[in-house]
Order: sequence, then C-alpha cells, then structure tokens
Amino acid sequence: MAQDFYPFVDNGQGAESSAMQVRHPARIAVYDDPSAAPRVVIVEPKDVRAYLEEITLQVSQLSASQGGAIPFMVIREIVENFIHAYFMEPTISILDHGNTIRFSDQGPGIAQKDLALQYGTTSATEEMRRYIRGVGSGLPYVHQYMVDKGGSLKIEDNISGGTVVTISTSPASPQPTPLQAPQQPMYQQQYGQQYGAWPQQAMTPTPAQAWPAAAQPTWPSAAAQQYAPHQYAPQQANPSAPQQYAPQQPPAGMPAQPMGMPATGAAAAPAAGVWPSLSVRSRAVLDYLRAHDAVGPSDLAREYGESQPTWTRELQALEEAGLIRKDGQKRRLTAMGQAYLAS
Repeated sequence: MAQDFYPFVDNGQGAESSAMQVRHPARIAVYDDPSAAPRVVIVEPKDVRAYLEEITLQVSQLSASQGGAIPFMVIREIVENFIHAYFMEPTISILDHGNTIRFSDQGPGIAQKDLALQYGTTSATEEMRRYIRGVGSGLPYVHQYMVDKGGSLKIEDNISGGTVVTISTSPASPQPTPLQAPQQPMYQQQYGQQYGAWPQQAMTPTPAQAWPAAAQPTWPSAAAQQYAPHQYAPQQANPSAPQQYAPQQPPAGMPAQPMGMPATGAAAAPAAGVWPSLSVRSRAVLDYLRAHDAVGPSDLAREYGESQPTWTRELQALEEAGLIRKDGQKRRLTAMGQAYLAS
C-alpha cells in the first residue's frame, strides 16, 4: 500500500504479533432508506494497514454517495482507533444521507472519555505505533473539526462492552430575521435573565417595537445592592448597548466576607471583600454543582450544549478564582464556592 497514507509511522517491517492480527471482518451498514433494512458491505480480514485503508476508503465513498460531506481525513482518524479495540467486531453505520457516521466495536472500551478528547492522551503501545501515529491527536482533532463545522462528536459505551463513536454534521440553520431574537442555549436564557444579561446578539427594533419583556435586564433593588455584595450593578446607562456588570463594594459596616468563610488559603475571599465577576457560563457551572457533588466538561456539554473544550476553559477560570478545585478528573466546590452559593 502507499507509504504516504501513513506519513508519520515506520514501514512496519516484521511479522505481526497475535494481538495485532485482524480476525474479524468489518461491517459497513448503509441506511439508504430509514424505513428499510440497510445494505451491508463487508471488509474481510487482512494485514492491519490494508484493512484500515480499505475500511476508510469504503466508508468515505459510501458516505459521499449518500450526499455526505465528512472529509476522508476525519473518517480515517476514527477508523484508525479500531486498533485500540484490537479490531474486535468493528461496525460502521452510515446514516442521515451520509451526514452521520457511527463507529462501534467490542473492544476494551474507553473508561475516561474526557481524557480521550484531550491532545496528547493515548493508550497506544509501541506495537500499535507501527500502524498509527499514536500521539493522542485523532479524537481531539476530529472533535474540534466537527464542532468548528457546526457538527458534533459523541463517545458512548457499546451495549455489551466496547465503544461507540458518532460523528455528525447537519446543514446550516437559517439566519434569524431582523426582528427575531436569535436562539440561545438554555443555560444562557436561564442565567442571562436571572442575572440581568442582555442577549448575546442584540436585535434592532424600530421605535414602535419594544424589546420582549423576557430580554429586559433585571435591575437589582436598592436593598439588594446594599446587603448583597455579590450582586452586580451596571456601569453604563445606555439601554441600546449590552450592559456591563461589575461587583459592588460592601457598604460601610458590612463584613468583608460572608460569615464562616476562612480568611486564609485557596478558599479565602478576595482581599477587598469583592466576589469575583463571573460569566453566564460560570454561573451555570456553579448552579450545576449546587445539585451535584462533582462536574467535568462532558457533564456540562451534555447538560447545556457547546463543546467540551469550551467548558474546560470555564472550569479552569473558576479554579483560578478559587471557587472550585480539581479532584482527579472532576471539579468540586471549595469552601469559597460553597459560601458564594450560600450567600
């Protein structure tokens, strides 16, 4: 086979070990009609490189023939991951006119799915690196590509062991009309209205057309500003522009930090007694932790949408602010975070 198909690996000279021998055929199910049984294309066992190449080529051609636009290189990265399952019962399903492709196997599975989407994490052995790059770039690259194109990548457990990876892309959504408020993720609608945030993309109504009541900012009352130092007040009064919010200083005579909060250490309140300014996403994270012991990027992606890297950055910002701490692969509230929610 062509050497440039695998440009970053050696020439694979030498006999294959028993672990790297292909024993199971790969089955490609093409769902031409959702109401009918699929037609099945079988790729018979052969040497590892030829096997991976033929699966990639068949899936790419069959997907394109259905009208799909998922690139060859994206498909190849997922197909190569069958090596981690030791080629145990690989099955590929082509759905949604080629716009959704599902790859499943019955291998050992992926215990830490969050790590699988981070660059540089891999379970590849030296033997596997004879056939693949093995540097932990495949799934993160595909995930970022799909998200950038408005699609998605999901990693799930198979029914009786193994892994299911689904990549999907869909046609672009129609643009909103000038007087139609753009759809926002549910958490932004919930926490944006709760904390007085304007929609991310402002509408431009005529003088005779007012803003919807739900999009109006919620101004804190005088009493709330006096006794709740964590509330946020506007710093500009122009209602035609998105409002900016900054933390208020506690009034004279009020304690610089909530009662019971430690005065030192990572969980201590800021020196000036001011709560950190949080984004809408950060508020959603803290509200999730109000009902759960721990949280990870995949939990937030399932709950609120958007990509796991987006939520990873938000978790890191909260960690730097001292409101959460890292515990293994999850984050938990610090004493400061608990005090913030209690206040």
